[in-house]
Amino acid sequence: MLTQTATGDSRLSFWLRVREFAVPPSMIESATARRRAGDWAGACAAAGIDADLNLRSVARRHGRELAARIRADLRHLAPDLLRWHMPRIAPDGLLRPGLTIALARYDTPGRDAACPPHLVVRTPPAWADAGQRISLALWDGAHTGPGARHHPHPRPDRRFRLDLHRHLWDARRADELRVRSGADRQPEAGDSVSSGLELPGALPQGYRCAVDRWAAEAGILLRSEGRSTGAVTVRLGARRRLVLGVDGDGAAPPGLRVAEVDKAGDASTLPVLPDAATWVLPDLELIRTGAIEAGRLHPLVASALVPDHSPAGPSRPPDGPGQPRLVECRGARHRIGLVDGLLVPLDHDPAEIRREELLVALTGTPLPCLRAIDEAHRRPHCLTGVRERLDHGDTAGALAVVEGLLGPDALLRAGALRDELESAALRRITYGLYRAGLIDPGPKSGHATRSEDRRRRRGARDGLSKTFY
Repeated sequence: MLTQTATGDSRLSFWLRVREFAVPPSMIESATARRRAGDWAGACAAAGIDADLNLRSVARRHGRELAARIRADLRHLAPDLLRWHMPRIAPDGLLRPGLTIALARYDTPGRDAACPPHLVVRTPPAWADAGQRISLALWDGAHTGPGARHHPHPRPDRRFRLDLHRHLWDARRADELRVRSGADRQPEAGDSVSSGLELPGALPQGYRCAVDRWAAEAGILLRSEGRSTGAVTVRLGARRRLVLGVDGDGAAPPGLRVAEVDKAGDASTLPVLPDAATWVLPDLELIRTGAIEAGRLHPLVASALVPDHSPAGPSRPPDGPGQPRLVECRGARHRIGLVDGLLVPLDHDPAEIRREELLVALTGTPLPCLRAIDEAHRRPHCLTGVRERLDHGDTAGALAVVEGLLGPDALLRAGALRDELESAALRRITYGLYRAGLIDPGPKSGHATRSEDRRRRRGARDGLSKTFY
């Protein structure tokens, strides 16, 4: 019980950190404004999504009817909501790398039914994940487009698919999240019993499986395959699979039963219950445990899960420089603060500062005020927040934090802060080379160095290694 509780708490803290840094309010506001103005490409750009899609080319290759269907979906695509619901991995909460996820499937009469066009999003491989960028493309069986030829998994993933969960990215259907997540029902006393389905010992500890939704979700999955009954595979971990038989004729909610693998056929050939339908929605867990307020959720998520919640207004711009900080300096309390865009000591005259700087150049001991400023340049107290923002691609947010501390005209000194900013810039170059097809995984990509750096600075934080969601 203690292990299960600790694992559950770790999962909640993981998602709290993701909700704080992964999709900042400024991104949501900008993407929403552009989407409502009808600028779907601008909304994608605001949400860090590269649109590798030309509708004129689609019309020439696949016809105007398909291009019109795709255009209608793109106009209602909420890219910030999509980023909010993308699969993530521990311990940093970064996007799960190397995925191709189907958003919509376009079955067209007269075309190959085995390979219909899909609107997909892709995450880059781990060695090129700088900025946490996502690409949007049309997949029709050909590995074309920036980065597609070097992508490790260019085909849509059977486990991670959102074409059956359009409410996770389509603004028109965002209200369906309440029913599809089970938020309209009271939580069950246990995870393993729902509608007569008994799964003793089958569920992993520390996770909450959405068992009460499995029957309905499995029915949706089978109907997408043109069937009303059959068997589906539920993935419960890296080496854990559960085969469920679905009974129903479409007139009533389908029922579930644990199926024998040898009778149901090879589990690898069965439809896979999407990951979004397997687990309880993380935001629903956070709300029910009181770990997060509705105002901190994405507005479309908050309105679906908490219908009586009053939407918050636009986020306020950052305030100006805060109050000067106090430093114990030679038996007195002195102030340091921002003046003309720089962090400076406020209680020392310029002549004294020049003498102290000369003394430091001659290997002397600087004033405590100067030491505090130097520490703020090299290893500030906000370094962890800056690092989290850079890892999640929020460069503007990271720079805003640095400018609020040091001033917009500060020249960074050698130290951990400058190293983090330089490393983020270099990783963006690697991502650009990957998109251009000019670099492959290997020593030149910097993959090994970055992985070692992440392990070194985060290995002692929580030690989690599971995929959450």
